[in-house]
Amino acid sequence: MNPQIRKAIPLLLVILLAIVLFVVRRCKDNNDPAPQPKVKTNDNRDPSSNVNRDRGFDRRVSYLQYSNHAKCRMQCRHITQAEVEDIMKTGNINYNKSDLQNARCPRYAVEGVTGDKQDVRIIFAQCNESTTVVTVIDLDTEWTCDCPGDDKKFENRN
Repeated sequence: MNPQIRKAIPLLLVILLAIVLFVVRRCKDNNDPAPQPKVKTNDNRDPSSNVNRDRGFDRRVSYLQYSNHAKCRMQCRHITQAEVEDIMKTGNINYNKSDLQNARCPRYAVEGVTGDKQDVRIIFAQCNESTTVVTVIDLDTEWTCDCPGDDKKFENRN
């Protein structure tokens, strides 16, 4: 065998191995799932706070909405939207009062103390596109509220 060819064999093997390694890496990269296309919306929410809403309670108030029942309860119990937002951000989740297996949206019972020292529990229903305040409860004071939907359904119970 020619001495020049003998000297070139190790170099050719290294080049061949580099080509094989390159091809294997390219094939491996092609097996990864295709990235999801970015969809432009008119959503003004903070895109930098990308949180998976399916993994625990999302405390961002930009997704917050209020049910009519919650608005009525807040008014008669003297609880403001700012206090609800503060409890949402800093309150403790009471898992015994929460319903995380709710068929429509998981419901989180978040408890805390407002600025005017009210001990409250707020029920949040966290759906995919928004978090809705379902109701607001003052744990210390029994308020008399006359909100729509408050019917006499428990009076006829045996």
